Order: sequence, then structure tokens, then C-alpha cells
Amino acid sequence: MQNKQSIPFEAPSLLKLGACLIYDALVIIALSFACALLFVWLAGDATHGVKRYLLQLFLWGSIGIYFVWCWQKSGQTLAMQTWKLKLVTPCGGEESQLLSVKLAMIRYVLASISLMLFGFGFLWAIIDRDRLFLHDRLLKTRIILR
Repeated sequence: MQNKQSIPFEAPSLLKLGACLIYDALVIIALSFACALLFVWLAGDATHGVKRYLLQLFLWGSIGIYFVWCWQKSGQTLAMQTWKLKLVTPCGGEESQLLSVKLAMIRYVLASISLMLFGFGFLWAIIDRDRLFLHDRLLKTRIILR
């Protein structure tokens, strides 16, 4: 009797995952510039004091809105569309479904923590048998080839 559920989805290569991360980083940089410009235009100088921390929180929240919206609407960020990848929650068999808003938010928080830990959760994919990031392993989500 086999306890492990077999998921028939094909995992992307580490090279494709890395390229997608780099592309997403470029999108995030552009989004951050636009959001920082808006914040400074509305709130003034944010180089020190409370405004600096508010700016950081605003940027983290803005980036989070981008990721959560993309993941729950289509399962794909702009980079994932380009590299033909999709984020899903496997239902078993041949089916999969998009993430709920709650699950997408939890994934974003866990991925953020992973970045604060020098990318440990992303590097986890190197040793994971299914090439899953640590936050995907914990949440039972996966990135698949579309």
C-alpha cells in the first residue's frame, strides 16, 4: 500500500526556476521604483525616521499585492507567464486549482521570511526531490510547467 500521493505534474528545471526568479526580481524593482515615487510624492522625504519604515512597509505590501493578485487570479506572475510556469495547489489526479487569497498571502509571507534568511527557502529546491521551494513544500503548493 502506497501512502504517498503521486502528483503527475512535471516540475520545471532549476535553471528555469532561477531565470523566473531573476525576471520577477526585475519586475519587483520596477514596481518598487513606481511605489517609492508615489510614496515620496505623497509623504515627502523618507530617508530617515518613521517615514523610512513606513516606506519599507508600503513597498513590502505593494509587492505582496502584486504577487497575491497574480497567484490567485491566474497562478502566474509576468515572469511565470514568460517562462510558462504556473503555481497551483494539486488536488490529486490530473486536476489542480489556483491558490486562495489566504494561501497566496501565507506563501508571500513565508517567501519573504525565506529571503530574510539569505534565500534558504529558495535554495531548498536544489535538494528537494520535486524541486519545490521550502514554502511550497510546507503549503503543499507547487510550480508546474504550463
